[in-house]
Amino acid sequence: MTLLDIPWNVNPEIFNIGKFAIRWYGLLFASSFFFGYLIMARFFKKEKIPEEVLDRLTLYMALGTIIGARFGHCLFYEPGYYLAHPLEILKIWHGGLASHGAGIGIFIALYLFSKKSKKSYLWILDRIAVVVALSGLFIRTGNLMNSEIYGVETSLPWGFVFLRNGETLPKHPTQIYEALAYFLIFILLYFIYKRNQGVFKSGLLFSLFMIFVFTFRFFVEFIKTDQVAFESGMMLNMGQWLSIPFVLFGIILFIFVLKKPMPEKLDI
Repeated sequence: MTLLDIPWNVNPEIFNIGKFAIRWYGLLFASSFFFGYLIMARFFKKEKIPEEVLDRLTLYMALGTIIGARFGHCLFYEPGYYLAHPLEILKIWHGGLASHGAGIGIFIALYLFSKKSKKSYLWILDRIAVVVALSGLFIRTGNLMNSEIYGVETSLPWGFVFLRNGETLPKHPTQIYEALAYFLIFILLYFIYKRNQGVFKSGLLFSLFMIFVFTFRFFVEFIKTDQVAFESGMMLNMGQWLSIPFVLFGIILFIFVLKKPMPEKLDI
């Protein structure tokens, strides 16, 4: 470790009372829903959508995110263990969430919500894309506070030495790279929404979200440590393989969106 390295030894627990603990990750995860709700409330108010619809949407989002992220980790990264110990899947407090699984869970939950609420699936996805991009900022900051999901060794002056994990060499703080990228994507999507006053081609924001988020995720994986041992023998790691179909879908949807006529009013 040199003078330029950044020693990182933050306690993931903010405070605890006996066995009960408030952790940074949990607080930041909850914050993503809180601020996401406030932003969506502004969208719904502007577009004259009843608040109770947003409350139902929030419930679908929460369940889709948590269930999808948990099952995604268990099935994508440690299928052998969890298929042999299925009850362990329920022990979410032991850790293990996957963002790609969360994405799949959200898609399914929002599809069910669209059928229940009789609203356009793409209309919902466009607006959810804005707040999910912001959520990425909170989640990756939570990973930083947990000293997890960081990068390989680096000689750059901002390398973090994750002391809590027993590291002695500086590593890429990829949590920060991702957090900043997702925040910039949020700013872009929110700007497009505000500039067009909520009237734009259906699917535009969602397609941009898919392209930018998962393209960045694909490339940042090159400097991240493998999450599980079996990835070491793969040409691309699991995060990259899972990102490819999201990027391709985003590109196809974006081309389709470009061919659509500009709407004269909100497509809900």
